[in-house]
Amino acid sequence: MSAPQHQEPVSFAFDEESEAQIVKILKRYPETKKASGVIPLLYVVQKQMGRQTGSAWVPRVAMDQVALRLGMAPIRVYEVASFYFMFNTKPIGRHHLQVCGTTPCWLRGSDEVLRACKDAGRLKGYGDTSEDGLFTLTEVECLGACVNAPILQVDDDYYEDLDYDSAVKLIEALKRGERPEPGSAKGRLCSAPEGGPETLLDIPLAEEK
Repeated sequence: MSAPQHQEPVSFAFDEESEAQIVKILKRYPETKKASGVIPLLYVVQKQMGRQTGSAWVPRVAMDQVALRLGMAPIRVYEVASFYFMFNTKPIGRHHLQVCGTTPCWLRGSDEVLRACKDAGRLKGYGDTSEDGLFTLTEVECLGACVNAPILQVDDDYYEDLDYDSAVKLIEALKRGERPEPGSAKGRLCSAPEGGPETLLDIPLAEEK
């Protein structure tokens, strides 16, 4: 698989899986407010493109289909897709490596996670896609999991408590076609302390002097 090129498809049609999702989504909104479904329908498009092409992105012809389905002017859909960072408006690699570089992750070593992505994924830096088309590297803003920093989001999954070695191990597994379990690389349960959750009763009292 070579690195994806930015070439717009000439047409787009929702597949059976997407149509089933759209039916569920549109039930959430009154008929006169169905344009409110634009964001979830753009996600449907992106997921379908990932299934069909290995690159999860939203081409313009698909935005036109979203506009048609929701009774919106196409420009309104373009505005939403280009405003929100989670929508890819050009092809990406099979795996989207999204490094959180905001302060909590940076203080906890996100630079080492970035270095691991570049070394193991053979990536030049942010915005690059590997020559084999497996990885695209992006810097993202806070992912909201600061307590388990640093975080690497791979597609829709969070990998937490990473360092250089654990990030390399993750990327090498992805190369082999494996999908490691999301969560803490240190085995923490959610955001519990390392070694397991504790209460005050678990901590020995200091001896009185």
